[in-house]
Amino acid sequence: MNPLPPIELQAPDIRRWLPGNTGVEGVHAFDSGRPGPQVLVQALTHGNEICGAIALDWLLALGFRPRVGRLTLVFGNVQAYARFDPADPFASRCVDEDFNRVWSDAELDGPRDSLELRRARQLRPFIDAAELLLDIHSMSEPCRPLMVCGTVDKNAAYARQLGVPADLLIDTGHPAGLRMIERGAFGDPGKPHRALLIECGQHWETLAGEVAIDTLVRFLGLTGVADAAWVQAHVRLPLPPVQRLVRVTEPVVARSPEFRFLVPPVGFGVVEKAGTPIAQDGDHVWTAPYDQTVLVMPGTRNLKAGGTAVRLGRFETA
Repeated sequence: MNPLPPIELQAPDIRRWLPGNTGVEGVHAFDSGRPGPQVLVQALTHGNEICGAIALDWLLALGFRPRVGRLTLVFGNVQAYARFDPADPFASRCVDEDFNRVWSDAELDGPRDSLELRRARQLRPFIDAAELLLDIHSMSEPCRPLMVCGTVDKNAAYARQLGVPADLLIDTGHPAGLRMIERGAFGDPGKPHRALLIECGQHWETLAGEVAIDTLVRFLGLTGVADAAWVQAHVRLPLPPVQRLVRVTEPVVARSPEFRFLVPPVGFGVVEKAGTPIAQDGDHVWTAPYDQTVLVMPGTRNLKAGGTAVRLGRFETA
């Protein structure tokens, strides 16, 4: 059994922010009264990814207000977060199901019910009104920060304008359901809307909190709701010297509880030669589809049949 990672971050008490100012729990909206973009930042898609809560708690305590446009700040799966226990920190990822797999109209308008679906239905008007979106996440396994740009190149181009982090990712979507950053106009290459999902590092490492705040600050500057002087005063980390794009070509999906990796499951690990065995499940063996196959967000904890164990991709020049 994998040892529990150290809990270096303290989960903030967000109860003071839950009344919000929109009539919906945990949602704050600030209108500048000036023309500008509709910007939305969400934290706590998953209840144990506390770096996003740290970033929004910091911004709200600062009393930040947009200079143009409208800014909406959302604490997402607040009921899962209320269950966060440092002694059992993986248990509060969700309540009934993954909150980041329910964003299709078929799910939101369908007959199924769960706590996460009810919450998504509450938040849908805010998500659909947004033109620029940042969703703040973290990862269960140690891995350097990466920006998930969904399935469309326009989001990767926006991440290049943002300048962080060093690694950008375009993937093939998630087989278990539509993510928020792919919903509606965000996933339409012909629309001007942009959505980014920052993975800040391992859930509870100190650096994840710094990455969350730094990315938030830079995002507010890029959207124009914060001015350059404010951004410069509040950034936490240097820009990387270069950004690289990983384009995912295929997922590796576990077939049974017997799934196991045949190479070290290290985030952004590179399998040098095509044909190298990567993982095995029963008689089935997955091999590297090409030279320098990149292992994207491998997961070994609580992996179940039908769960994505790793995604395979290749580096492109960003």
